[in-house]
Amino acid sequence: MRVRTLSTVVCSFALVATSAPAALAASTGGVSPGAAASPRHAKRKAAATLTVPLGAAPVTARSSSVAYTGPVYERTATGEVVPYQPPVPTGQVTVVTGGSPVAATAAPQPQLLVPGTRARYVNGVAAAPMSAPAAIQQIIWTGDQIIGLPYIYGGGHASFIAPGYDCSGTVSFALHGASLLTTPEDSSEFMAWGSRGIGRWVTIFSNPGHAYMTVAGLRLDTSAADDPSNQQGPRWRPLRLANEGFTVRHPLGL
Repeated sequence: MRVRTLSTVVCSFALVATSAPAALAASTGGVSPGAAASPRHAKRKAAATLTVPLGAAPVTARSSSVAYTGPVYERTATGEVVPYQPPVPTGQVTVVTGGSPVAATAAPQPQLLVPGTRARYVNGVAAAPMSAPAAIQQIIWTGDQIIGLPYIYGGGHASFIAPGYDCSGTVSFALHGASLLTTPEDSSEFMAWGSRGIGRWVTIFSNPGHAYMTVAGLRLDTSAADDPSNQQGPRWRPLRLANEGFTVRHPLGL
């Protein structure tokens, strides 16, 4: 895989905010889109609004709470769905709102399921909706496997397997798990990937400096923007209050 340039994979969290659009970009690890008010941007934003499919999963939320108290199930290695029995915590801090408190280990995360069409935050990972297509469930379960790994610039681009991931590397890894991507993409490439607008189940937000995705009502992101946990690296997080400054794409049919 070719080495990404600084402008396309930077995903930096050190930008200084000098205006409202710049502050938003900095909070997401991206760069301020200079043409935010341009006719081209306005046209693109209007087009994205017009292509929202009926019944699409939400991509914004007014609350940062991701608390869930409903039933949780686990799909076993044999494909059986059984009630989930969470492991006994070993010094782990419980987080009711915000990002994931767990660190990824060599052991794979369980394939969790919840009733309905919304993904849920369970013990630091995401539980896939039972009513979602198999590809959506695979995106979620794949994303779970790298939760808690560190943010590493360029991580996940030379190979899908890495000790840490950057923003677009995280999105690439999750999509690859559902056989929707064969080679990692950088944040600029995601601006033209897939289909335009908000997806039925999954939506990718990207600009030249940052990328993240929402899947069935949860956000997979390396940035702690709008996340009370303030933890960096690949994590499931609350939906953002707004997604301004990003192109909006989704996998065809999803």
